[in-house]
Amino acid sequence: MPTPNFTSLRAQFPALQQRDKTGRPYVFFDGPGGTQVPQRVIDAIAHFYTHANANTHGQYLYSARAEAAAQAARQAMADFLNAPSAEEIVFGPSSSNLVFNISRAIGAQMSPGDEIVVTRLDHDANISPWLALQEKGVTVKFTDFDVEDCTLNLPHLESLITPKTKLVAVGYASNAVGTINPVKEIAAMAHAVGAKIWVDAVHLAPHAPIDVQAIDCDFLMCSPYKFFGPHSGVVWGRYELLDQLPAYKVRPAENIPPHKFELGTGNFEAMAGVTAAIDYLADLGKTYGADFAAEYPDFSGRRLALKQAMRAIAAYERPLLKQMIDGLQAIPGIRIYGITNKTHYNWRTPTVAFTKAGVPTPDIAKTLGDAGIFVWDGHYYAIEVVKRLGLYENGGMIRVGIAHYNTVAEVDRFLKTMQNSQFKL
Repeated sequence: MPTPNFTSLRAQFPALQQRDKTGRPYVFFDGPGGTQVPQRVIDAIAHFYTHANANTHGQYLYSARAEAAAQAARQAMADFLNAPSAEEIVFGPSSSNLVFNISRAIGAQMSPGDEIVVTRLDHDANISPWLALQEKGVTVKFTDFDVEDCTLNLPHLESLITPKTKLVAVGYASNAVGTINPVKEIAAMAHAVGAKIWVDAVHLAPHAPIDVQAIDCDFLMCSPYKFFGPHSGVVWGRYELLDQLPAYKVRPAENIPPHKFELGTGNFEAMAGVTAAIDYLADLGKTYGADFAAEYPDFSGRRLALKQAMRAIAAYERPLLKQMIDGLQAIPGIRIYGITNKTHYNWRTPTVAFTKAGVPTPDIAKTLGDAGIFVWDGHYYAIEVVKRLGLYENGGMIRVGIAHYNTVAEVDRFLKTMQNSQFKL
């Protein structure tokens, strides 16, 4: 299939129109830490403040509008994740906040000697909340990964899952090195012993379709600000599991999912922005993703459009990933961490982590930043990954994240800056 051309979409993103003092447009390769938003997201938030700014459960117009905005966001996220019900969508200020909250509820049903399996390939938001349950006598086991290509050691993971295992926590994709994990296979391993699986899909969400029913997970978290929406966090959970879990909440709060896990007044304006972001992606799918419709014969409406969108995005990003990796590999002293075998690119996102021999990563990030190219350096909260790679004490890695609004010209500008820069040694 031909690679879609998303160039015209850039006009919808106000940040992409900004330029430095010399007139150069900024290059946003910082997407793994948070993407830019289209104008419709900004407009939706402003519209909420003007036409619906109220708390819910009131007997008046603006309160009803706030409730409608919240419900629309739940349905939008349910469509994005192919969740059976909008009532399985829990909103919060961030995914990290939500996993700490709900992990505490899960821990309340555990006993000393129960086991949780995590991985060293994960963001710390899918590690520390489970480590906190050690205070209850729960044992936490770490799954290792192959340092050569940063792929999860599946035999090691399977060996850690025992009849004592109650939960397996795994990332759908590494936010540091981009590896996509076979979560459906891992879910089957967990379910074979009666354990539940918690999936961190924060990093994958901007790059590929997600279907919670197809991968047969029990819980999944993601962050709308990583896929072109406002700062917010989302957790999906099977309704029966959310219903059974105890909620740590104020007494007057509703005792049914999803509300019992949403502490305090909701960020309804952000939820309105989330709906706008989902609708942006759906429109992208309708315009650019028709060639992929046949892959989803059981889908229709917005759910089909969203699957088409994410397949089109993956098809667009793949050549940019190849261009970036090929260019970096041609620069002396560069080491890329993660999958570099071109035949395995379907097992990684377009997020590239690297170091340059003899050059501190902050120097590289600052040089690029001064040139108007925005990237991240450090560990990006994936401290177990960086420690396992032996880079934690040395400043971590440079992380360059490609999104669907990036271009061939931007990758070329990045590579030329890397080739021509005189870094401090």
